[in-house]
Amino acid sequence: MGKVTGFMEFERLSEANLPVQDRVKNYKEFVLHLTDDQAKQQGARCMDCGIPFCTTGCPINNIIPDWNDLVYNQDWHSAIDVLHSTNNFPEFTGRICPAPCEAACTLNINNDAVGIKSIEHAIIDKAWENDWVTPQINPTKTGKKIAVVGSGPAGLAAAQQLARAGHAVTVLEKNDRIGGLLRYGIPDFKMEKSHIDRRMAQMEAEGVTFKVNQYVGENVNADDVVNQYDAVILAGGAEHPRDLPVPGRELDGVHFAMDFLTPQNKVVAGDTIPDRIMATNKHVVVIGGGDTGSDCVGTSNRHGALSISQFELMPQPPEKENKELVWPNWPLKLRTSSSHEEGANRDWSVTTKELIGENGKVVGLKAARVEWKDGKMAEVPGSEFIMKADLVLLAMGFVSPLQKVLDAFGVEKDNRGNAKAATEGDSSYKTSKAKVFAAGDMRRGQSLVVWAIREGRQAARAVDEFLMGASALPR
Repeated sequence: MGKVTGFMEFERLSEANLPVQDRVKNYKEFVLHLTDDQAKQQGARCMDCGIPFCTTGCPINNIIPDWNDLVYNQDWHSAIDVLHSTNNFPEFTGRICPAPCEAACTLNINNDAVGIKSIEHAIIDKAWENDWVTPQINPTKTGKKIAVVGSGPAGLAAAQQLARAGHAVTVLEKNDRIGGLLRYGIPDFKMEKSHIDRRMAQMEAEGVTFKVNQYVGENVNADDVVNQYDAVILAGGAEHPRDLPVPGRELDGVHFAMDFLTPQNKVVAGDTIPDRIMATNKHVVVIGGGDTGSDCVGTSNRHGALSISQFELMPQPPEKENKELVWPNWPLKLRTSSSHEEGANRDWSVTTKELIGENGKVVGLKAARVEWKDGKMAEVPGSEFIMKADLVLLAMGFVSPLQKVLDAFGVEKDNRGNAKAATEGDSSYKTSKAKVFAAGDMRRGQSLVVWAIREGRQAARAVDEFLMGASALPR
């Protein structure tokens, strides 16, 4: 390593954020990447651990110690080459990945983990600033045509890899812009959409064709897609939300989280949405304690909500994990997002029993405390309470991809409603339908952006092998 004793000399340094009072006035990113000197110092903290568990904690197996060392030595150009060798879109992961690599960092056993995500963020931003991210055009074309259904991280990763292998790739997106849940599921204050646009320009130069408003199973015939292309990859997101079957669910003012978040992203992009859901001057209750719920909190703060409460059914996690018990696996611990820091009342072990309405509109909800014993939930007697709510946002996760797409292609599903496909052996990423592959959320269910990129890359290799008999694409 560049500085063997660095982990003993330097403390972990987190990226700086703009002040809350400034950032809630707009939808721009507010996390500032490390300076060169800060990144050098943080790279020095990467210890000579012998076995870099961070690379196995990372689903795409980023070669983290190598680019940490390169940043320490200020060889930024080589650092981005190493980073790009495993990750097509580090500007996505450097912003929105929860960093399982840091949980697996050897230094994390008894100290603060190396700031891997912040170093990755600094590398890719410097690469764009210096025009080091350029199209990789394969002059040798195979004559094979591939359709990728869905333009989220899995679809984009698969498309870019296959284009670089010399295939003609067309990406079909059901929405009016490319990006899938990256575009319309993640608020701009977490990731501005210019990052997607820059990658689209790179990929178009590499030969990828993008087509929007192409909803297979609705305005596009799946059989036509299969017949027109040599292979098809299903790479859509897990977009079917989990519902809340309680009395009052039908009331005006009760919405799925994506029905709240997506229109806001479209407005930021310049669209006019006449009847979008607004949290302005409302008492907002977000049901669900995950990332989507956090995004609802951040967006509600920017709308100017009167109050924001967020409920989670599970118990409050411990503030610090038992590292001896869980390392190098992803730990259960209390996580406070930047949106929570902007203002929200968080509560755990709460179940919603009823949504209360007046004149067809939600005005409150009835909830109760629950306790968990032996993995089973029981309501605490006498714990019911009623709270005011003008807007209730359901952010309880996603149960499966859109069934309309899978049904259109006629692929076999697993017991969770995902496209059934293995990840190893001769049937790698193949569905039950000839020539049709599946990757990302559409195959594994709701997951992380980094898992989507991994599966997109692996599916691309599987398709390349299927078409050509062998593949030089990395797996």
